[in-house]
Amino acid sequence: MVSHFPNSRSNSDKRIFISLLLLIIWLPLPLGSNRPWAWAIMEVWILSLSLFWLWKYFRGLVELTPVFLKAKWIIVVWIVWLGYLGLQCLPLPYAVVQQLSPKAAYFHTLGAIANTISLTANTFPQRVTLSVDPHLTAVALLKSISYVLLFILILLLITQRQRLQWIAYTLVFSGLFQAIYGSFMTLSGLEYGFFHEKLTYLGFATGTFINRNHLAGYLVMCLSIGIGLLIAQLSDNDNATSWRQRLRSILAWLLSGKMRLRLYLGIMVIALVLTRSRMGNIAFFTSLLIAGLFGLIRSRHTTRATVILLVSLIVIDVFIVGTWFGLDKVAQRLEQTRLITESRDEVSRYTLTYWQDYFWTGSGLGSFYAVFPHYRGMSLSGFYDHAHNDYLELASETGLVGLILLGSIVLSSLGIALVAQYRRHNPLCRGIAVSVVMTIIAILIHSSVDFNLQIPANVATFVIILALAWVAAFLPRSHYYFRPNSK
Repeated sequence: MVSHFPNSRSNSDKRIFISLLLLIIWLPLPLGSNRPWAWAIMEVWILSLSLFWLWKYFRGLVELTPVFLKAKWIIVVWIVWLGYLGLQCLPLPYAVVQQLSPKAAYFHTLGAIANTISLTANTFPQRVTLSVDPHLTAVALLKSISYVLLFILILLLITQRQRLQWIAYTLVFSGLFQAIYGSFMTLSGLEYGFFHEKLTYLGFATGTFINRNHLAGYLVMCLSIGIGLLIAQLSDNDNATSWRQRLRSILAWLLSGKMRLRLYLGIMVIALVLTRSRMGNIAFFTSLLIAGLFGLIRSRHTTRATVILLVSLIVIDVFIVGTWFGLDKVAQRLEQTRLITESRDEVSRYTLTYWQDYFWTGSGLGSFYAVFPHYRGMSLSGFYDHAHNDYLELASETGLVGLILLGSIVLSSLGIALVAQYRRHNPLCRGIAVSVVMTIIAILIHSSVDFNLQIPANVATFVIILALAWVAAFLPRSHYYFRPNSK
């Protein structure tokens, strides 16, 4: 039940919320959490926070929030997604799997034949899984459970606009650290990652990630949140009539927190350019342009200051920051890109054939690198553990069913963010809604040529921002406090 009790009553989950903020900062630090020990820490951390909240819930110290109740149907879709992954790991009768996924059944048969000396009647297993590698899919299932719990925690813990602001600023400061660290390492020539000397991507900003493209993806998400915060702080000041008043207004703005935030965004743009990530830079500026134009057309609350901000972001970041720190080199990389020098199109072509064989139910989430060698052509050299195309990789691993489930979650969050941008009067909620729209557009663009959605830190951050769409749409206008259950 909703009630307006003193602030002390609303802080029963304060430690959980602070731990969540620390988790957001931690996630990108250990190589983007893209190592078994790192994502194990993430899983334990999220599960612990979830169990702690549940313990408080049963003690009557916290309750389900209005945001959670409004978003319950999207949580149902998340649960269906987890159930579907569990089905991929579940041993089923061989005949059932042969009907649902003939190629998966054949794959298991090959494995059974390889483990027997002679071909006998007992060669064919009685029960097999839809996943060709159930162990890898079980690992992916544990990660997915963590992401869903993280999504739910955002809905349960952001009970006030102040907390929404804290979450947003935490993402901005995390991106700022990655930007400063990555830029310093690149410009100084020290070239260290997360407590180790870099062996790859020398001369490119990678932060504490391994791959420059994944740092670019992370920075774009943090930049999107920062731009939303900046938009939330803007207002038209038409009261200034004299040049003295206008001068005072300009000086006040230069000394304000808005100027500091603008500086943070500039630093992150510098680091984004220093990654030399072609699609990362394209995704950022394209998403900024599309989200900005759509917001200006659809929003009922657009101010002149918002228009000036969007124009300045594009002009200043592209023509000034880019000129000083090498946007021309990114452009040069784009000009030099040819299909003959790129292998990603070949990988995508082979992955498309792979998906056709596992069209409906996929080969099992996380099984790409175990199955792809059976489809790759002789023209490809090296080892590919990912498809460099999140759409094709997810489709081949989870089939059309999985693609529809995940797509519905992302597109529903995009839709609710657009609704919030149009309907909400609160500047912070509108600004965060713009951030969500920009993030989703950027990730959808970047995912066409890379695998940001295979990196735990980036996936977790993306899930957090998807949840913020529902918070921006349904966070109550007044402060929401919890009332302990009466005995």
